[in-house]
Amino acid sequence: MSVPVASVEPTTVHPPVGEGLGEGLGEGVSESAGEALRPHAEHAFAAELAALAAQDDRPRPARWRLSPWAVATYLLGGTLPDGTVITPKYVGPRRIVEVAVTTLATDRALLLLGVPGTAKTWVSEHLAAAVSGDSTLLVQGTAGTPEEAIRYGWNYAQLLAHGPSRDALVPSPVMRAMAEGMTARVEELTRIPADVQDTLITILSEKVLPIPELGQEVQAVRGFNLIATANDRDRGVNELSSALRRRFNTVVLPLPESADAEVDIVSRRVDQIGRSLDLPAAPEGMDEIRRVVTVFRELRDGVTADGRTKLKSPSGTLSTAEAISVVTGGLALAAHFGDGVLRASDVAAGILGAVVRDPAADRVIWQEYLEAVVRERDGWKDFYRACREVSA
Repeated sequence: MSVPVASVEPTTVHPPVGEGLGEGLGEGVSESAGEALRPHAEHAFAAELAALAAQDDRPRPARWRLSPWAVATYLLGGTLPDGTVITPKYVGPRRIVEVAVTTLATDRALLLLGVPGTAKTWVSEHLAAAVSGDSTLLVQGTAGTPEEAIRYGWNYAQLLAHGPSRDALVPSPVMRAMAEGMTARVEELTRIPADVQDTLITILSEKVLPIPELGQEVQAVRGFNLIATANDRDRGVNELSSALRRRFNTVVLPLPESADAEVDIVSRRVDQIGRSLDLPAAPEGMDEIRRVVTVFRELRDGVTADGRTKLKSPSGTLSTAEAISVVTGGLALAAHFGDGVLRASDVAAGILGAVVRDPAADRVIWQEYLEAVVRERDGWKDFYRACREVSA
C-alpha cells in the first residue's frame, strides 16, 4: 500500500526524556517482575544497580544511570565501599568490558561479535540495563525482520481513517531510543537481510531517522546509542556491508580461556536459573558440571585436555550456553525423577543431544570419543555407562 506524503513543513522532533514516543512504557512492570520466569536485568539486579548508583560519584555521560566505571563494575563484579557485593555478570577479560563501555560513551555504536554461546546477548542486555535502566528497546533479528522493525510502522486503522500523522505512526525501539536518549539493542544483526541492515547506516552516521511521509525527522538526543550482536558461524548469516561495519566499533567476545573459568560461568548461571525454577542447588553436582565442561571443551578443541589425543569435532558449536542448558536440564531430572543430586545419568541425554546434531557424522564422532577417551579415564566409569545407555 502506498502512503501519500503529507504536505507539512519539515520539522525536527525532540520529545523530552521519558515522554513522547516512550510514554507509558513499563507501566505495571514492577508489580509483575517477581512472577516473571526471566526478569529483565534491570529488575533482576535492581538492588545492585541501586547500590552502585548511590555510591557512584564519578562523571556520568548524558542520560546515563551510572558512570562508565560503575557500569564495568556491574558487569565484572566487585565489592563497594559499604560492603555491598556486586555479582559478576560476565567472566572474561576486563579490557573487553572496558572497551565496550567506553564505546557506548562515544558516538560510535557497539557490535558484539563472537561464536554462538559467548554471552553476546547477555552482555548486551546488562550493558543496556546499567547504562539506560531499560534493556527492552530490542529488535530481534531474523530472516524475516522488516525495515519497519528498525525505522517505524503504521497503525493502518488510523492511517486509513485520517491519513499519515504522528498518531498513526508506530515507533520502533530504535526510534524511541533516539528520541529519549536511551540504548537500543539489535540482536543477531547478521540474520537480518542486507537491505534491512543498511537502514541503520543513516541512523548511526547522521543520528537522524527521516519520516518522509510526514516531512519530519527524529534526531537522536544525547545519550542515544545502539548495541548489536552478531556471529558468523551459524547458517543463514548475512554479511554486513563495509559501510555499515564502519559505523560500529567491534568487540569480539571470546570463549572462556580455561576450563576453570568455564566451570565458574556454568555454575553461576545454572544457580541463577535454578533458583528461578526452584531446582536444587548446583554445588552438590560440581563434579558433573566439570565433566560436562570437559567433554564440551575437548570436542570443541579437537584434542583432550592433556593434549595427548587428537579428536574429531562434531558439527555443533558446543558453546558455554549449551553446557548451561545441559546442566539445567540435568538438575530438573534430578529434582523431579531422582533424589535432587546431579549425577552422570542426569546429564548424559543432554550431552548426547548437544553433540549429535548430524545423526550420521556426529554419532560416529561421539562413539569414538566415548570408547577412546571416556572409557579409559579414571573416575568416569559411571559417566561412560550413562552415556552408553542413552546412546544405544
